[in-house]
Amino acid sequence: MISNELSQSTHSWPLFEHGRQFSLGHDFAWSNTATLDLSAGQAMLAQQGIGTWECNLVNNVLTWSPEVFDFFGMPQHKPANRKRTVSLYREASRTKMERLRAYSIKHQRGFTLDAEIVPANGGHRWIRVIATPVCIGNRAVRLEGFKRDVTHEYR
Repeated sequence: MISNELSQSTHSWPLFEHGRQFSLGHDFAWSNTATLDLSAGQAMLAQQGIGTWECNLVNNVLTWSPEVFDFFGMPQHKPANRKRTVSLYREASRTKMERLRAYSIKHQRGFTLDAEIVPANGGHRWIRVIATPVCIGNRAVRLEGFKRDVTHEYR
């Protein structure tokens, strides 16, 4: 039953980046389980420094592309942990991200946020988080989107 519902799930908004529609230059297709099929575009995304991610809102399980693991300085052979990941955001960015996340889930709206993080392997970077909820009926069941290293914009 859930897979049939997921196949009919929708996004609540188009992706926007600083007032412009965010375009990856590729048409992505939805599979029958409503997960973004990035197999054809994953290499192109990686070349542009873009990673994909999702968070299941039922159990907070994170799914990341290799680029997102690299942004956070975490090993790819271990599952991403939301609690650990959130701790890597600088306090001001963490507060903004959690507030936008809660609003996104409650109101089924997406958001874009530039966040400052301290990767697990050291250093400092800024990432652009682009998130959109995936909804079944009137309920958000997953957040997903893109992350991009934008540290060069803050130097």
